[in-house]
Amino acid sequence: MTRDLFTLLHDKFGDELVELAGASYREEPRGRYTSPELPLVRPHSTEQTAAVVRFCADHEIAIIPYAGGTGLVGGQTKVDGRAIILGVDRMTKMRAIYPTENVMIVEAGAILADVQSYAKDADRLFPLSLASEGSCRIGGNLATNAGGVQVLRYGNARDLCLGVEAVMPDGSIHHGLQRLRKDNTGYDLRNLLIGSEGTLGIITAAALKLFPRPKEVATALIAVPSPADAVSLLALMQDRLGGLVSAFELMNKQGFHFLAETMPDVRSPFDTVPEWSVLLEISSGQGGEIEVRLTDSLALATDQGLVLDALIAQSDAQRASFWDVRENIPEANRRIGSISSHDISIPISEIPRFIEQTPDMLAQICDLRINCFGHVGDGNLHYNLYPSAGRNRAEYQTLVSDLQTCIYDQVDKFDGSISAEHGIGRLKVADLEKYGDPAKLAAMRAIKAAFDPKNIMNPGAVLSK
Repeated sequence: MTRDLFTLLHDKFGDELVELAGASYREEPRGRYTSPELPLVRPHSTEQTAAVVRFCADHEIAIIPYAGGTGLVGGQTKVDGRAIILGVDRMTKMRAIYPTENVMIVEAGAILADVQSYAKDADRLFPLSLASEGSCRIGGNLATNAGGVQVLRYGNARDLCLGVEAVMPDGSIHHGLQRLRKDNTGYDLRNLLIGSEGTLGIITAAALKLFPRPKEVATALIAVPSPADAVSLLALMQDRLGGLVSAFELMNKQGFHFLAETMPDVRSPFDTVPEWSVLLEISSGQGGEIEVRLTDSLALATDQGLVLDALIAQSDAQRASFWDVRENIPEANRRIGSISSHDISIPISEIPRFIEQTPDMLAQICDLRINCFGHVGDGNLHYNLYPSAGRNRAEYQTLVSDLQTCIYDQVDKFDGSISAEHGIGRLKVADLEKYGDPAKLAAMRAIKAAFDPKNIMNPGAVLSK
């Protein structure tokens, strides 16, 4: 079937656009899903993308949109059925930048780090920042509503986008690249397409919000007595520093131990690793005296018992070394090898109780190690489970389902979300059906049917049917 489909597409679009997908397009980072050998179509423009989608709609061929391939829930794969992979990696232009408006228009295949660089060249900031920013692409960031380390101040990808251009499931083009902050002209297609994971259309370009570049940045690595104290510290910092707090990352000592075991070149700034620590960053325009304000605020927090120790970066190199710890924890986790990983969100005030209660419940199932870390400033925790020292993952395979159910039941108990920033993809479809609101799911199915009646857009992702 694949060869017949390849021939059909090749006869229509030729060598320039059509090839067989190599391994890099067929595998996702965690190895949970692998697409079969499928045709890969890589258009150069929105118009070519529209032509491909119209052809697929006419022939009822499924389309798996592919951006940077860094997604962790299998949304960029297709395990069965007649389908093509549609890559946006040739559409990389910065079409326009408007510094006085704080707006930039870029194509979907632009790598996130390049988008950041385009903004920097215009003395502006595009604040979306992820560990994968050197390879993920802005179309995928928007399709999954990516989060990252600065959501606390600037919001998710959705909050950083003013408009999108997209190819709809019938091959029509939605010309939605308005640079407007106010536009109340009916239904908001932008926000339907953002976070839809390619199930409602293919984003081909976006109008992005920019911000003035910070002139002063202060970064501190702080030992705290507990997650409860971390949450209180966040509240204190926001009260004293207003909107200057851009990152507030909670880390457990287990992450430091994994780094020491697998990546010894990433040195811990602490002489003795604390049970819990926070990476805090604040920024402002010129003349903000933010280091003085940070020092004074940390002194007050210490007096209140919220801080055990604090290291304030004295140089850009030291600041980078603090961030190296946080940004390399996911890679150290990967090298250790998790039993089960969870991208969840909890109401911020409930985070301490969740962290306190959940290990005892997991211990009733088995003995394991937990690495809990994440963007606690926006309630997003990465709650990952690992074999006990001396044991391997294979010994836990029969327990994975029970462990996931335990965690997701806890998340549901605390009115949280089973997917904070990674999306649903294929990995969490059944979990969404179990824990999702029935009315919301019914509305989602109705929207999907209205937009994509032939069900060709990333079928099986987000919704099972």
